[in-house]
Amino acid sequence: MPETIAVPPFTARIVERLSVGATSRRERVIHSLDGLENPVHPDTLANTGAGLWRLLQEQVPDGLGSVDFLLGLDAGGILPTVALASAAQLPYKIAWKLHLPLGGAVRFSEPHAMRTDVFAYGITPGQRIVIVDDEITTGRTLADLTRRLREAGADPLAAACLVEDTTRGSRDLLTDLGLPLVSLTTIEGAE
Repeated sequence: MPETIAVPPFTARIVERLSVGATSRRERVIHSLDGLENPVHPDTLANTGAGLWRLLQEQVPDGLGSVDFLLGLDAGGILPTVALASAAQLPYKIAWKLHLPLGGAVRFSEPHAMRTDVFAYGITPGQRIVIVDDEITTGRTLADLTRRLREAGADPLAAACLVEDTTRGSRDLLTDLGLPLVSLTTIEGAE
């Protein structure tokens, strides 16, 4: 008989980063999907994606309609993007900090990172996209990405994240841009 695995609930917290450069944030959100503290069982990944997909369907005011693909941000956004893509049965792409000679390039900025330039490729007018990341603090990265996607003629429908820092105005910034933000959990970050 197969073993039943208990999947713990999704959790997140803030830790202080050690050896941080002048332009980087002093704190880091860590969560139960990143594998930093404990091994992650595949069921945890699947349940997290399913939960985020359910919330997207419930919370996007005008509905998602047809989504062409999910656009995840490199590093932290890869796991939630893959989990969400699997749950929603949607294709995904990842934006990378790699400047390559590929078509449909959209360049945007991650202002708090050491390397600030990020690139999404294969972006064409009319594409309907859900943006995915692991955490959102100030919202400036997703706001810049939203503006650049729109300039390229794409239609960002919503942003989905695992963890939202509620203390830095990210939700208001994205709401002002007309981009709904859906988060699996919230946390009050260090000011």
